[in-house]
Amino acid sequence: MEKIEAIGGEQGWYYGTILWKTRGAVDKLLGGIGYRKGRPFGELRNGDQVDFWRVVGVDKSRQYLKLQAEMKLPGKVWITYEIKANRFFQKIEFIPNGAFGRVYWYLVKPLHYFIFTQMFRAIVK
Repeated sequence: MEKIEAIGGEQGWYYGTILWKTRGAVDKLLGGIGYRKGRPFGELRNGDQVDFWRVVGVDKSRQYLKLQAEMKLPGKVWITYEIKANRFFQKIEFIPNGAFGRVYWYLVKPLHYFIFTQMFRAIVK
């Protein structure tokens, strides 16, 4: 759980941090918050900022962390990390806003699949 709680900030994202920073630059150009590098020191709490994500669920006893994206997107996105019975789970949820949101998701899904798979492997390793 320590690796999951350390995600973002100086630690980075275990894989593709430059891609996250690039996404942040695009977000800034679109009028969003951009890649706000940073996170609180120590344990995360609900409401904490982790780069351009917001902690919306954390429970150390359940080994659970859920982040919501604050970047400009045609919808809402969450990433959840959880450890159950010595198994590590990473789940990405996207709720599109209309047809453009669906098109966006289908276009970026292969890239996201690759990045999140590599992140998952790096965290597990």
